[in-house]
Amino acid sequence: MYNFDYLKPGSLAEAVEALKAEEAVALGGGQTLIPTLKQRLASPSVLVDLGGCLDRDVLVVRDGDCQVGGGATHAAVAASQHAPKWLRAVATGIGDPQVRNLGTIGGSLANNDPAACYPAAVLGAGATITTNARTIAADDFFRDLFETALDEGEIITAVTFPTAASTGQSAVRAANYQKFDQPASRFALVGVFVARRTDGVRVAVTGASASGVHRWGAAEAALSADFSAAAVAGLGVAPDGMLGDLHGSPEYRAHLVGVLTRRAVAACG
Repeated sequence: MYNFDYLKPGSLAEAVEALKAEEAVALGGGQTLIPTLKQRLASPSVLVDLGGCLDRDVLVVRDGDCQVGGGATHAAVAASQHAPKWLRAVATGIGDPQVRNLGTIGGSLANNDPAACYPAAVLGAGATITTNARTIAADDFFRDLFETALDEGEIITAVTFPTAASTGQSAVRAANYQKFDQPASRFALVGVFVARRTDGVRVAVTGASASGVHRWGAAEAALSADFSAAAVAGLGVAPDGMLGDLHGSPEYRAHLVGVLTRRAVAACG
């Protein structure tokens, strides 16, 4: 690693101020950043550890919606009885025990790895991301490969999943995430999150596209009219723009999108 200063602020305000330093980088669970530092692919001047200032709780708020603190680990989400079953299942399938016990939801979303699981759940559910400065809808948050709507120095403080129809807002009635994972990393070779909401269906795909997580509009329209695996049996996605590597060709990933979507719909019931 390169030499750097290490800071662990005790409050969010202190963290925001610390990140104003030139070449300062935020540290969440470190499951991406630390390996990057070890490989000398990043050389921050200051490492700002957010572990002492971010909420780690998983709560039921706003008459029943699920709010996850930005510092909550994947293991905490997986074990929480306040999180819906489908969200616990997503968290349980991330990485290995070390990754789940150290990695955080805020860090995962801020990093926006094109094969990560949480972005699919957040986009598919239509969640909102709260930062120290504002609230961002999932549809506006994910921009491109490792790119989000976060401004420099902006910190994710909470993620709210719409699980309560009693608020008068659209809510998730049922959801399921299906992932075909790369065995060594457990990242998604392709992952599909299907959410049946009170205002229709949302389908989010991760791991497949070179531009990162995205919604599949044709499947959403078909499933909103007829929520059944048969409704999307004849649908497919073009391999153009899909990732291709030693683990799977663009054509293979395109095929998996359809297969996993049908599985997720069937599992939603």
